[in-house]
Amino acid sequence: MQSFQELNVSAPLLQAIQELGYVTPSPIQAQALPILLGEPTDFLGLAATGTGKTAAFAIPLIERIDPSIHAVQAVVLCPTRELAIQVAQQIDLIGKIKGVKALPVYGGAGYGDQLKGLKRGPAVVVGTPGRIVDHLDRGTMKLDQVELVVLDEADEMISMGFKEDLEFILGHVPPGMSNTWLFSATMSPGVRKVADEYLRQPQQVQVNRTEMLPATIEQLYFCTQESNKPEILCKLIESADAFYGIIFCQTKSLVIDLTQYLRGRSYSVDCLHGDMDQSARERVMKSFRDKKVNVLVCTDVASRGLDVQGITHVLNYSIPREMDSYVHRIGRTGRSGQSGFAMSLVTPAQRGLIHRIEKFTQRKMKEGKIPTRKEVAMRKVGNLVEPFRGQVNFNKAIDLLDSSWKEELAGKTVEEIAGRFLCLLYPELFAADRAKEKEENAQPQQFSIQRNSERDGGGRSSRPDRRDRDRQPGGEGRDRRGGDSRSGKPHRGHRGFGRGPKRS
Repeated sequence: MQSFQELNVSAPLLQAIQELGYVTPSPIQAQALPILLGEPTDFLGLAATGTGKTAAFAIPLIERIDPSIHAVQAVVLCPTRELAIQVAQQIDLIGKIKGVKALPVYGGAGYGDQLKGLKRGPAVVVGTPGRIVDHLDRGTMKLDQVELVVLDEADEMISMGFKEDLEFILGHVPPGMSNTWLFSATMSPGVRKVADEYLRQPQQVQVNRTEMLPATIEQLYFCTQESNKPEILCKLIESADAFYGIIFCQTKSLVIDLTQYLRGRSYSVDCLHGDMDQSARERVMKSFRDKKVNVLVCTDVASRGLDVQGITHVLNYSIPREMDSYVHRIGRTGRSGQSGFAMSLVTPAQRGLIHRIEKFTQRKMKEGKIPTRKEVAMRKVGNLVEPFRGQVNFNKAIDLLDSSWKEELAGKTVEEIAGRFLCLLYPELFAADRAKEKEENAQPQQFSIQRNSERDGGGRSSRPDRRDRDRQPGGEGRDRRGGDSRSGKPHRGHRGFGRGPKRS
């Protein structure tokens, strides 16, 4: 399949696809759509996050729906509220001309609107496993006419502890009357067990790993000591062209600390972690999507299901031990043919993880050069040229220069005047502290990959403290290390965080 025009679908569905601008299918779409639009079948599709899985199942799902039947005909299960909302919106867009709409059903929201929606008999329900189980227990949702169940990001749902809920839901679907389509980035033992138990002779499609990671993603790693990470992170953000990205940390407390540190440096930053309620998460995500915030700091659990277009950078402040997590993280950039950067800060003890990532992804990672303070300063100063040239009201400013200014400017060169104003704008860039420069950029010696570091993933420093892991998505509770993650009061347990100079 080379084009969406080749699809054998109804005229309303084809018109919607054309209006959405779909032209060339992604690898998972090209392989899955001919199968799912054919004879009814169970299906197992393996492809990474961000490869177009939603359209791969939404198009054939909508084709199978009869809009005249006011009952649930298809259920799509997602690991998080955010993904459930996004999938429902995508189904609405593709199904708008045919008259197929999806009802999002998820925890962390009131039951009122969901109950009203269910009473109307929606053709498609998209939801999180826990809330759908609640509705089944209450008798407010019936699956007796369901013809299709889609498990989206099945590995994520199972790793988050939803396996029993999935089995409960699948057990309520009429046996022999429906098909199950399972989509996953990886084939973990848990996914394999669910597939073996609930899928009947499934057709299978697997996008190989070199296709799972878009060729437009450039993977870089930067060697540094743990205590230097905050300053190195700032240099990487400053040296990027229009940074709009996600920074991943292993723990909630580190997310809070790093967010506070970056705010202290005057970055436009916010965070996501497991103790935030739904309204707070939606507020943060709206700000990030609207680009009022251009840096988002989060944990893996809190970020699951995020689908934001145009992300330029994914930065692993804490490099994950699990290779699947690495693939999920960096798959959030480089989408839809756009270029993207996946950067990782690596301590000497974690050097062995680079070899593991390269082996798992079958892609080579480049060691990046940490920019110096001078290079960062040159980039910031260079970025001022265009706005400087575009000033039109400078004559009004000249009128405000009294005799004291004229006396001060007399005898100074144009370069000196410009330099003095740049120092006023960016005092932190021109601090005469060469010793700090040398310390910040101290590169560790090259480390050979030892067998023991490859075996344990780089030592204990890369493993999140069990006490500090996120609970279930959207879960309540305090971080046991002593900080109040709801109030945003910072923890003081992490090395390397100081006040630091503010940025302009």
